[in-house]
Amino acid sequence: MLPHIWTPDALRSEHRAIDCTAWRLVEAQHVVATLGLVDTLDEQGLLEDILEDTKPPMPDDCRGLDYLLYTPFRYRPYPHGSRFRRAGWTPGVWYGAEHPETAVAEMVFYRFLFYAESPATVFPDAPADYTAFSVDVVTERGLDLTTGRLAGSSADWMQLTDYAACQTLADTARETGVALIRYTSVRDPDARANLAVLTCTAFKDRAPQQRQSWHIRINANGAQAVRDHPRSGLEFGRDAFLDDPRVANMIWDR
Repeated sequence: MLPHIWTPDALRSEHRAIDCTAWRLVEAQHVVATLGLVDTLDEQGLLEDILEDTKPPMPDDCRGLDYLLYTPFRYRPYPHGSRFRRAGWTPGVWYGAEHPETAVAEMVFYRFLFYAESPATVFPDAPADYTAFSVDVVTERGLDLTTGRLAGSSADWMQLTDYAACQTLADTARETGVALIRYTSVRDPDARANLAVLTCTAFKDRAPQQRQSWHIRINANGAQAVRDHPRSGLEFGRDAFLDDPRVANMIWDR
């Protein structure tokens, strides 16, 4: 069945104000990635400045933001398409979630996908360290795919592997000035909301406001995710994402 095509005029009638907190997970070594290459903090600062000069120019609306916020908007071409971004020389999208647990579920899925596509790669002995960080986002021109007329096309927005409808929607949304899209996570077992930030103007904060330390271990039983403070844990068994054909035939015994 072909997805419903939303025209710019139809989407304008669906604009909604969105004001919430978004969480994102990154590998913890992002903080000290260059520290092992130098002897002092001054040398690290110099190395970071040199690296900065080699990077693509910063989009004007992202200037002054922390790199954890602007990075998805800076680097092109985009090698592979994602739910709301086409592959190639396309505008950036920053993906987050309304709850840190949803961000963890998204990260675990993509770790499963990595190992499903790399059957000869052994599981690591130790858990990997991640930082969950939050930032407030706000816009008067948002789209909420979980309510109203847009929710009637939820089958299009919640496709597991075919992102064509979402990418087309994002293209049209940009034409109408949309800065933020709220949609249901297909990875979170509780089906909580994700957020796709289409422009840096949607960030209410200039830098992350809260941080959490998470440790995620992938093994033959699935994944175990543990948060330090406040202490919490999540488990994802082998069958956590069986609906997705890309991980359904995962080789667990390796």
